[in-house]
Amino acid sequence: MTLNTELHAFYTARQQQIPADVRQIMQRAGQELADSGQAARALAVGAQAPLFHLPSATGNPMSLADLLRTGPVVLTFYRGAWCPYCNIALRHLQQHHDAITARGARLVAVSPQVPDESLSLTEKHQLAFSVLSDVGSDTAKQYGLAFDLPDDLAAVYDRLGFDLQRVNGGHPRTLPLPATYVIDREGVIRWAFVDTDYTKRAEPADILAALDALG
Repeated sequence: MTLNTELHAFYTARQQQIPADVRQIMQRAGQELADSGQAARALAVGAQAPLFHLPSATGNPMSLADLLRTGPVVLTFYRGAWCPYCNIALRHLQQHHDAITARGARLVAVSPQVPDESLSLTEKHQLAFSVLSDVGSDTAKQYGLAFDLPDDLAAVYDRLGFDLQRVNGGHPRTLPLPATYVIDREGVIRWAFVDTDYTKRAEPADILAALDALG
């Protein structure tokens, strides 16, 4: 089963469990974000990838410059461990991790969560790739991905018990659009997936094809 097939199946089942008023708020916020045109304004193919220096799940700093010294980088942004769609996507990436590294690339995932939350996620899903903490979403902002939740959706997330105030280190309203970039050794974005719809993610097969195209 492809990643997006599984995501769609999960979405369909999930809708039956969410109260109608909550669904309405989520759908309206999603449409407003799509209509904002932010996905089109995010960094795209041909752009120079902004450098970052972020702590890993264990607190050790990791930089894009250092990663690029060993080969291309697959950089994926996700919302957090509280997001079931993110968890499904990360599990699929883990399943393709060996294929990514076999192509000489490094896979790193970035979220606005504090390192402790990233560590729990890494251990729970036995992730072999680095999970970095972009608390405050400064890196996501540089890539054009950061956005603020509207008031009513933030209230829904509080009601659902996501506690973004804690897991995002005091920045509960700012999240990244789901995005994945393939960055070559010169730091140029050679492939990009950005979508305002958090129920859709980059297919691992497409990521591998992009790495193969680097030559």
